[in-house]
Amino acid sequence: MSISESKSVWIFSEDKQVAHELLGKGRELAGDLGVKLEALIIGQNVSDQADEFFAFGADTVYVAEDPMLNVFQVETYASVIADLITQYDPEILLIGATKRGRELAPRVATKMETGCSANCTTLNIDGTTKRLLMSRMVYGGNAVSTQICQTNPQIVTVPPKTFEKPEQEERIGNKISADVKIQESRVKILETRKRELIGARLEDSKVIVAGGRGIKKKEDFRMLEELATTLNGQVGCTRPIAGDLKWFSEWIGLSGLMVKPDLYVACGISGAIQHLAGIRDSKIIVAINKDPEALIFESTDYGIVGDLYSIVPALNKALKENLGK
Repeated sequence: MSISESKSVWIFSEDKQVAHELLGKGRELAGDLGVKLEALIIGQNVSDQADEFFAFGADTVYVAEDPMLNVFQVETYASVIADLITQYDPEILLIGATKRGRELAPRVATKMETGCSANCTTLNIDGTTKRLLMSRMVYGGNAVSTQICQTNPQIVTVPPKTFEKPEQEERIGNKISADVKIQESRVKILETRKRELIGARLEDSKVIVAGGRGIKKKEDFRMLEELATTLNGQVGCTRPIAGDLKWFSEWIGLSGLMVKPDLYVACGISGAIQHLAGIRDSKIIVAINKDPEALIFESTDYGIVGDLYSIVPALNKALKENLGK
């Protein structure tokens, strides 16, 4: 689509918490452009969520409801969003870079023949051109690239926890029941199973104890779990553990989860740039590694050189004694 007069900034995420985070940044961008902030809610029986979106900053909420939208299917959701874009012509669309969002955004961009910048962590409006400046890490997190999309809508995906969720305010907005054509998916869902989470989501954890290639066996993660329990935290891992060894389904890093806990304990993690990019906003990073030359020590607040199989149990014991557990 060609560049036209600014009309609105849109946000969408199937994850409500991420959508609220995007509303905070979207409010800032809309203010800089002097346009409305608008949100999309897609699903079945979801119109009651609109008031919450207004409270977090939305001026308008488009609600697309249908039984066919009850379960997220990327082709169907992409067609709905593309239809809404055609009707209302927004200038900017922020999409949460969840697993589903990363599937969705490029498909919407393709349908609209526009660009899509992925995993952007800094968003600003250029004072002269009024275009969106989208900054993201490149070369494995070794550099930052700032990109500009020359066509509308300017589509960008934003990782969870990139921006703070705004404070709620008493606000009244305009709720619009969207009239859209719903494209039936070519995929038939036979069964769905809800994944059970033990404790908080890793992205929400204040304390994370993570393991890397230094962990010899999957069973050895139990000692990390014991330390995490003592610290009231959660256990994470690097991409080789989840992606290569398939011990877990998620990993921390540039291509996985971006986290920013108060305390991050890295056990047997060498410090690949991609992993460091995913933990760079952690308040305190502690590393345990037997290699004194490990790259991770260059990015930590505290480093312990030694065998994690000796240090982790000893550290856990000392913390229990000190905390009276």
